[in-house]
This record gives sequence, structure tokens and C-alpha cells, in this order.
Amino acid sequence: MSQLITDTSALVSLGIVADDNPDPLSICLAQYEVVVPAAVIEELREIASYDDAHGRAATVVLDQTGTFETRSVDLDAEFPLDDGENAAVTLANELNAELFLCDEFNQLGLIHASLADTRLVTTPTLLSVLVRSEQLSASDAQMLLDGISNARSWDANSYVQRARSLLEES
Repeated sequence: MSQLITDTSALVSLGIVADDNPDPLSICLAQYEVVVPAAVIEELREIASYDDAHGRAATVVLDQTGTFETRSVDLDAEFPLDDGENAAVTLANELNAELFLCDEFNQLGLIHASLADTRLVTTPTLLSVLVRSEQLSASDAQMLLDGISNARSWDANSYVQRARSLLEES
């Protein structure tokens, strides 16, 4: 089973689920050995205090903490992003993890450059992988991406639009 390190943004994205849609967080937890830095759990707790889609999604993720591993790491004082990304990048490099799941679209270049031997993936990419591995249908992945995009205000994001068009071709 591949080891996947994730930051806060991606977990919030995976936690956004409509009642009648498949649960991408549960599918991810079943397919990967998910390891989360303790700093991400703290960020999720802060987000969960809000009464909005992000707060509800963070609560969904926190309800699943027994199904993934949490580890503490020392933060890199020079890393220019928040503690969650800092800890997640540090953990991915320490564990030499196969995958790093992150939805910080404006900072993907920096995050990619900070990873030693770990492949950077985003939630739209992960949904595509789940379609190719037959864990999700293309139509379910499109529906999930639409719901996540609406909640996360990704509609104008060219990266997400490209992922959506690739799912439509599936």
C-alpha cells in the first residue's frame, strides 16, 4: 500500500461530500496508508470551529482520525508556507513517502520543488487516479469534483478546469 502524506487543504477537499455522493475520503483511506502531521490536525480543529462547508468538511475528517496515522515533526523555520504545509512537506521527505496530496494551487511549484522523492498530487488528480483504478466511476468523480469546486471556489482555476475536461473524456 502506497504511503500518502496530506496537508490540510486536501483533507478539507476530500471531506466535502453531498449525502448521495461517494465518499472520497473513505476511498482514499482504504487505498493508501495515510499519514498526517499533527500540525494538520490542529489546523483541521481550527477550521472545524466554523459553521460553513469547510468547517463541516474538517469535522468529517476529524471523525476519521482513527483510520490514519498522525505524526509530529519539527518545522522548517525557513519554509515560507503555513505550518500545515511545512509539516506535511517535512514529513513526506522524512518518510520518503510515495505521494503528497495538496490543494494549495497557488503554491504547487514551491511545494513540488520542496519535495525530495515524493510525487505531488492534487485532489482532482487523485479523483482521476481513483477512476483509472476503478474505485470511482468517471461520472461520480465529475460530480465530486463539481461539489468540491463549488465549495472551495475553484470554478475559475485552470488546473481544475483541465482535470474536469480529462474526467469528461474518461
